[in-house]
Amino acid sequence: MTGERTKRFPLGLADLVREPRRRDTRPGDARTPLAGNSSASKPGVGALAKPGAKAGTPAVAKSIASTPFKAPPAKPVNAKPMGAKPASSIKPAPPGGSAAAPRAAIPGGASAPRPATAVTGAPGVALNGAHALTSERVRERMVERLRANGIADARVLQALAAVPRHMFIDPGLATQAYEDAALPIGHHQTISKPSVVARMLELAGAGRVLERVLEIGTGCGYQAAVLSQIARDVYSIERIKPLYERAKTNLRPLRIPNIRLHYGDGRLGLPSAAPFDAIVIAAAGFDVPPALLEQLAIGGRLVAPVAVPGTQGAAGEATQVLTLVERTGPAQWRESRLDRVFFVPLKSGVI
Repeated sequence: MTGERTKRFPLGLADLVREPRRRDTRPGDARTPLAGNSSASKPGVGALAKPGAKAGTPAVAKSIASTPFKAPPAKPVNAKPMGAKPASSIKPAPPGGSAAAPRAAIPGGASAPRPATAVTGAPGVALNGAHALTSERVRERMVERLRANGIADARVLQALAAVPRHMFIDPGLATQAYEDAALPIGHHQTISKPSVVARMLELAGAGRVLERVLEIGTGCGYQAAVLSQIARDVYSIERIKPLYERAKTNLRPLRIPNIRLHYGDGRLGLPSAAPFDAIVIAAAGFDVPPALLEQLAIGGRLVAPVAVPGTQGAAGEATQVLTLVERTGPAQWRESRLDRVFFVPLKSGVI
């Protein structure tokens, strides 16, 4: 530094401010060019505001306009990721920021999905995060396939569209949730194919208004959830304690008020809640248990897979036939054998 500049250096703050303007800016210099510096007019170089300067001042706007880059709009400082407040309670963004329309949100920043059309109390349920599997559109495509394959009961189709099947299976099988496939749920049990569930419920309902329905074999709880959409009260029995607990866990987030789960022997039914307008059995025996026939109301319908003695299916077991039993009087029942199916065995007792 020259002698003259050495003498001027301690004289005042104004000299300190002007000093950078008298020296050349070297590559890598950490100093911020001031608004009036000649380097701000060069292509690709933008002047920044002094510390404490407000966004949107004329000097900053002019210097940014001279560059080929466009500054991103400022985000509203009052936006919260856990959900939007009513429009009347949202404060305006500070000067220089861009106002954004209020928007409902869920953790992770994604827009809140529309609630299911029929599941009571289910809007906003946190699902498994696979957006392609949780959307209503995926379930609608499954329903469209069922309709094309002959399922005509509108209530059954709406019920299947309302219940998120992926919530009832292991996350590792989520990509198969809406395929027409039976999937394992543990303890040598399975969740039935959507087409089989639809067929059984269509037969059980037959276009009637159902008051009380009994399900034998709760499993993971999926069929009970679908039944809850077409019946006023659903009673479901499971003989395997871990599956009974799993069904309760699966159903709890949906908050469906008209399902009553029971841990017990399904072959004995539930005499305390009988008679039932419909009974659906999700396991195959060589006969329909007499106790269940007695608990069926007159005019009621029972649907069950029945193994045919003396026959052999592809798996080396007895061939199973979906069977419809209608109670026509105090001691009269009519049986119809319909489709070939494959279910786990119907067993007695509890484990």
